[in-house]
Amino acid sequence: MTKDLAGTRIAFLTAPEGVEQVELTEPWEAVREAGGEPVLVSTAPGKIQAFRHLDRGDRFDVDETVDQADPAAFDALVLPGGVANPDFLRTHRDAVRFTRAFFDAGRPVAVICHGPWTLIDAEVVRGRRITSWPSVRTDLVNAGAHWVDEEVVIDATDANMLISSRRPDDLKAFCAAIVDHVRPADQQNTRPAGAGLSDAEAAREVAGQTSADRRAADVFARESGGAAGDTEAARAPADELR
Repeated sequence: MTKDLAGTRIAFLTAPEGVEQVELTEPWEAVREAGGEPVLVSTAPGKIQAFRHLDRGDRFDVDETVDQADPAAFDALVLPGGVANPDFLRTHRDAVRFTRAFFDAGRPVAVICHGPWTLIDAEVVRGRRITSWPSVRTDLVNAGAHWVDEEVVIDATDANMLISSRRPDDLKAFCAAIVDHVRPADQQNTRPAGAGLSDAEAAREVAGQTSADRRAADVFARESGGAAGDTEAARAPADELR
């Protein structure tokens, strides 16, 4: 396999419990096989508990906690689904701020199934084309998104690329889109600043885009505090993602 993701670090953000296992492990393996470095980020140290639909699955070691992880150290973000997983993340201050930082910095974000719930609370879906699990559609539309029913949707109308898929059946296309479109940060932001925007919007973007990485990192560092709402880390031995 070609090493299209060589030199990239990609954050996988999950709650301590509830992530849909296959939506974590298949993109993780795709990133590894393409030469990238996947990093498991969660709201508490220790291990996360994955699920296979409603049944408990395997446990996986957390690499970094979201209150300590630096968004600027990653080239992209992946948000797997599972109902309980994004339902927790969307109420967690540091998880929401971490997610928004990728949009502010113009870095790709890939999200699947119920994962877009976290994007809604990060206030980053207005005007974006996106897909999801069907029950999330109304929430996305109410938040200003343009919801479409396709196996993978790639939206590059804003400063960052947003990749989305509906469900586990779409994972092949979802993983392929990540491998095809994520690149090291210094090769990103290929859309010309201001392209497709009104004159006023373009002026604002051109003025702000060159400092996007610095602003995102500064805001994250300034506002980071205790991870309110963390759950107790899982104690059982973890299955290795590696």
